Amino acid sequence: MTTLFSPLTLRSRTFRNRLWVSPMCMYSAVDGVPQRWHRTHLAQFASGGAGLIMAEATAVVAEGRISPRDTGLWTEQQRAAWSEIVDDVHERGGLLGVQLAHAGRMASTWWPWADQRGSVPVSEGGWATVAPSAIAFDDYAEPAALDVDGIERVVAGFAEAARRAVQAGFDVLEVHGAHGYLLHEFLSPLSNARTDEYGGSLPNRARLLLRAVRAVRESAGEALPVFVRLSATDYADGGFTPEEAAQVGLWAVDAGADLIDVSSGGIVPRPRIDYRPGYQVPFAATIREGGVPTAAVGLITSARQAQEVLDGGAADAVFAGREWLRDPHFALRAAHELHVQADWPPQYLRARWRD
Repeated sequence: MTTLFSPLTLRSRTFRNRLWVSPMCMYSAVDGVPQRWHRTHLAQFASGGAGLIMAEATAVVAEGRISPRDTGLWTEQQRAAWSEIVDDVHERGGLLGVQLAHAGRMASTWWPWADQRGSVPVSEGGWATVAPSAIAFDDYAEPAALDVDGIERVVAGFAEAARRAVQAGFDVLEVHGAHGYLLHEFLSPLSNARTDEYGGSLPNRARLLLRAVRAVRESAGEALPVFVRLSATDYADGGFTPEEAAQVGLWAVDAGADLIDVSSGGIVPRPRIDYRPGYQVPFAATIREGGVPTAAVGLITSARQAQEVLDGGAADAVFAGREWLRDPHFALRAAHELHVQADWPPQYLRARWRD
């Protein structure tokens, strides 16, 4: 048995392996409601042997959507639709998590294959955006700085969305604090110029993220695992650093998180990044050195590469994205290549490796 296919238990959930599906936006929802596309898309990964499937960035409030086509969890209709998808995944032996998100100043944008780029005008179905400070991202619309009441609505949104996620049957709740979205905007000095209790020092900049984690933990109860996704660096002078991410990771665990899902970037447009296989793995290792469980991401495309990440002690699990899109049975293929007798659907047993 390889580490990659050894089970991992966090609170009441045991993951059958440590090769997981990253949250990936499909931009295919209607009024925040996931569609038939989502049912097929997510269930296929369960049949493909994933240890955990993390559903896409799902807005906790309507104005927190990245685009008008994002999924949400701010209504009962959305919760009911997600519940059916959770059932589909469970029927196939998988576990399904959801990434709870607020896009902040990067909300109300066109989806990737739209004919336009940037912010969607209000006249065309967009909305006004919010952020820690009135600092626009690139050429997007300038956001309004959140006041105290606005911050309270954000925290309440995370709490309510988490409550609906629990009712829908999700197995993991993840707080999205990465990729230039609202909670990351508070963490980074490049987007947070506040002078109140939410700006300036690292404890102040981390305050909203930690409040969101505590709110989600309270809604989740003690049984469900809670993850936090962090961007461990902004790839820019004066930005959020891996050392700060390690400290925030410790605080997040104290606030009720069980694992830090470690990514990078998103605050500045067109950053200079040395893209190479596993380029983000060292960030996960930095946070894990402080005793915090982590998951690693970043151009992980093969079974042996994923195994090496775990063997090297950089992480407790591996998230992959594009490789799962290329091969929804990535985990089954990995088990075959590593000669592991993993958990296969009985319908697929004829393809399993045999000694």
